[in-house]
Amino acid sequence: MSKKDSNLKNMFIALLVITFVASASLGGIYELTKEPIAAAKLEKKNNAIRQVIPEFDNSPTDNVYKEAIDGDTLYFYPGMKGEEPVGTAVETFTNLGFSGEIKVMVGFLPDGTINDVAVLEHEETPGLGDKMERKKSDWSVQFQGKNPETFLLSVKKDGGDVDAITASTISSRAFCDAVARAYDTFKRINDNK
Repeated sequence: MSKKDSNLKNMFIALLVITFVASASLGGIYELTKEPIAAAKLEKKNNAIRQVIPEFDNSPTDNVYKEAIDGDTLYFYPGMKGEEPVGTAVETFTNLGFSGEIKVMVGFLPDGTINDVAVLEHEETPGLGDKMERKKSDWSVQFQGKNPETFLLSVKKDGGDVDAITASTISSRAFCDAVARAYDTFKRINDNK
């Protein structure tokens, strides 16, 4: 067997082949997984909508409208039973989480009362900030049935009405920020109708 010379031409060809194979593999895997990932995200969103607003018979995702705010977008999913509105699910966000962005779905009844809240995405600390998720603790239940007109959406440490998650005040503040952003925008849109 003869040994190949290690010259610039051979190294360039080898690097080119390796790069091509790696990028083709990555592109192929992306194409195979993008539709199932999109379907899973849509199903998670639909489940959150069903969780946060009362029973509806329309398709809220077909009637979605959006509002640009704070450099991002809030999405509003109106739930109807026949011709009557039963509530609006608002996909909201905050960038104040301990580990960055938190996305939440907040369900409002037509009078502005919070029906329920569901966490869509977060990167908060396991065992601490992730207690905002219903499957981890019942912390978020304290928002149910509260109207932000009389229930201050900030933690008690800041003069509000929300009990913070133990040892996770930053995550609690961020969660309140996301809910307050959703309520303020929901109220502004409804007052202008």
